[in-house]
Amino acid sequence: QVQLVESGGGLVQPGGSLRLSCVASGSIFAVWAMAWYRQTPGKERELVARVINGGRTEYSSAVKGRFTVARDNAKNTAELQMNDLKPEDSAVYSCRGDGDARGAGFHSWGQGTQVPVSS
Repeated sequence: QVQLVESGGGLVQPGGSLRLSCVASGSIFAVWAMAWYRQTPGKERELVARVINGGRTEYSSAVKGRFTVARDNAKNTAELQMNDLKPEDSAVYSCRGDGDARGAGFHSWGQGTQVPVSS
């Protein structure tokens, strides 16, 4: 079983910055990808940013140029640096990890962390 835990959420003013962290633990053999998603009430969860093996990154058009995703493969962690935050970035941000857990694939989610952007 693989668990993901996020941290770093909280209230931030428009134009401010925040860094989210995600740690994956458990019987992990390899992590193929780690991603950040966000969801607001009444809307579907959307992909924010993803980093896959080899270091390739992908971003949604809404955050490209403002957010940066990074992984530490040795520690099974991922971070999301969010700059120039806007009220429309307010959401619950969740981390997702996909990989191999001792011969079985895993696709695990963290519990989510709230990021309200407001003055």
